[in-house]
Amino acid sequence: MSDTSISQAQSRSFALNVLIWAFVVFWLILAAFPFIWTLWGSFKVELDFFSLQDWTNALLGPQTQAVHGSAFTGEGYHGAWVQEEFWRAVLNTSIVCFCVVCISLTFGTLGGYALSRSGFRYTFWLLMIALIFRAMPPITLVSGYLQPFFAWNVWGILPTSIIVLVAINQPFTLWMLHSFFTKIPMDLDESAKVDGCTQFQAFRYVIIPVMWPGVITTGLFSFLLAYNDFAVTAMLLAKENQTMVPKIAGFLGTTQTEGNVMFAVAAVVSATAPLFVLVLFFQRQIVSGLTAGAVKG
Repeated sequence: MSDTSISQAQSRSFALNVLIWAFVVFWLILAAFPFIWTLWGSFKVELDFFSLQDWTNALLGPQTQAVHGSAFTGEGYHGAWVQEEFWRAVLNTSIVCFCVVCISLTFGTLGGYALSRSGFRYTFWLLMIALIFRAMPPITLVSGYLQPFFAWNVWGILPTSIIVLVAINQPFTLWMLHSFFTKIPMDLDESAKVDGCTQFQAFRYVIIPVMWPGVITTGLFSFLLAYNDFAVTAMLLAKENQTMVPKIAGFLGTTQTEGNVMFAVAAVVSATAPLFVLVLFFQRQIVSGLTAGAVKG
């Protein structure tokens, strides 16, 4: 190959890399802009952030300066967390997410492993039934739980919403973990049994460590389902037991009261920021888990 051809190839490669990086930067800015804008606006007063006269008021904060003596204020966060006790919603969300993830993963790993190692024909039909159940709109499932919950006087408490969220999430967890387990050769189970392990010991000490990234990936999706849920928690929880998303919706439902919209903005930032940290912390495990679920072992 001549020097001219090599130079042209390098030039095209450099131009392609510049184009790719420019697209990535543009996409990151486009994707991150709503959160950055909301984060910035959460330190303003309502008349600045939602100004109809001049959009630059949201940047400069003249009304915020006039009221608080500074272009930034934490009144939105104080009002949401202290005045409206948003911390209770955060605590309730943490309890619900923890319980949903633990229960879903426990039954999902055991069930997914058993189905992946089963040679019976009913395995396929069990997975199909789970898929049909998962395809149903959650709101139709919630309506079926309301009457017995009212009759047993257990409506409005956290355990009821945990039960329903686990029921909605379990088919997805079962399917996802089953797909991970099927990628693991059965030779590992047989080797463990030759070494003296029982079936459960082979599952615990050999299989789970191999597919740990898949468990983390599935757990993260289960967490996000419970964390972002609105329909189930809004219908099944009393006001004092609300999770974050219904609580934020409650702020938006009282827009006639000045300042409540900024409570919602501050609460949205408070609810979104942990998700960024979570994804950044588990990014390697997520990528490894998704790759393990896509590539046959």
